Amino acid sequence: MISKTYSFGLLGLEAYPVEIEIDVANGLPAVNLVGLADVAIKESKERVRSAIKNSGFQWPAQRITVNLAPSDIKKEGAAFDLAIALGILAATGQINKDPLKNYSFLGELSLDGQLRPVHGVLAISLTLAKFHIKNLVLPEENAKEAAIVSEISAWPLKSLKEVVQFLADPGSRQPLKLEINQILKNSANYTLDFSEVKGQYFAKRALEVAVSGGHNILMIGPPGSGKTMLAKRIPTIMPSLSLEETLEITKIHSVAGTLLNKDGFIGTRPFRSPHHSISDVALIGGGNIPKPGEISLSHYGVLFLDELPEFNRKALEALRQPLEDNLICISRIKRTLIFPACFILAAALNPCPCGNYFSPQKVCHCSQAKIRNYLGKISGPLLDRIDLHIEVPQVKYRELSDTKDAEPSAAIRQRVENARAIQQQRFKSAGIFCNAQMSNKLIREYCVLNKEAQELVRMAIAELALSARAYDKILKVGRTISDLAGSQGILAEHIAEAIQYRSLDQQL
Repeated sequence: MISKTYSFGLLGLEAYPVEIEIDVANGLPAVNLVGLADVAIKESKERVRSAIKNSGFQWPAQRITVNLAPSDIKKEGAAFDLAIALGILAATGQINKDPLKNYSFLGELSLDGQLRPVHGVLAISLTLAKFHIKNLVLPEENAKEAAIVSEISAWPLKSLKEVVQFLADPGSRQPLKLEINQILKNSANYTLDFSEVKGQYFAKRALEVAVSGGHNILMIGPPGSGKTMLAKRIPTIMPSLSLEETLEITKIHSVAGTLLNKDGFIGTRPFRSPHHSISDVALIGGGNIPKPGEISLSHYGVLFLDELPEFNRKALEALRQPLEDNLICISRIKRTLIFPACFILAAALNPCPCGNYFSPQKVCHCSQAKIRNYLGKISGPLLDRIDLHIEVPQVKYRELSDTKDAEPSAAIRQRVENARAIQQQRFKSAGIFCNAQMSNKLIREYCVLNKEAQELVRMAIAELALSARAYDKILKVGRTISDLAGSQGILAEHIAEAIQYRSLDQQL
């Protein structure tokens, strides 16, 4: 007898429907899996066998063929376990197969028949909402993630036995429904705040400018000066997430298996800080079946690279295209996948290998050749893609001992949101949302300088030997500073401040 069940697979960040056909026929007892299944799926026959037997059902002593269609797409993961088990039970007449056509099924089975959570549920729910069948049966742990999509009905269950009972009497349960806007509002809380940062007024101002315009920033300073402390608080001054941004961030983390929030979604801006030993594939994404890397996990948030010169040169150079295009294109023989990567890059490094080059108190023992070698690990093209370079000096005792709280993140975020609102209005027909994304055409249109400002830029290019890309960065940053000041035009004072944020070009 043949039965059919329905599930979903993942290809990049998108889900696609999978029809699971089960044929149980006379012959030597065996289970054959076809349809380009990976090792995890091939091992499912042992999990399914034990789950069926331990749930009080009979395992057929017959030849079982499982086909995963479409057969030309490589499939991976254990999410098909539940659908395969139900198909076998239906094909052997142990359950009625008619209700199966009204549901899609997700879930890994334990040996005792319990349902375990799987990855990519939000991506699957968003795809399911486009089909006429909008019922999804899945593990309880994934239920909130699925219920974010209001167009579908998520049915959370604990075990194979419970699923069978539910299919026999669907009216015995109600689908899970969430008030997503209220949950999003309650979850948008950060444990860190800029009020905890003593001193570093110049650095905090630079971070405010960077976030206001979506600019990348490089902090250079001795160990212990607060670079990491500052970087970790960048998300707290970024604009609040919209529902669309929340769904996109959550979908990426769900597919990658990094969604740990008990509410089933992420309500705060991501902050990713990979170790400097990370490979280029782990950083930008990839693999035999491509998965999102750290740059995509930082989407709409911050990617912080501490000790920048210690990173693999190949990994750093791989950042160049995503920093320009806000996405990463990963090509394989059969298909090309695109992962979003719209993030703020915050990087930090010491001024020299020992870290004391700028220190007025400590002596630097590094030779000039050693310092050049150390800083030379960062290529010029990558450095040009970082809009702001700032020095973060040691904090003085007078500032450290000050008992007054510094300006809180909420006050800075308000100014950032005001500047972003100006930019969104400016670029509403251009398809971008911040100054850092301006093309050359938009720069010429919105970054017109008066004579005084032009002279400042000319002098900066001559003295610092800036590239054409660095020139564009100065104009973009100047436009952001102007927006923060509420000014219509870019004045000389705005350009002067923007040039200050490129002052490390000569040293690097």
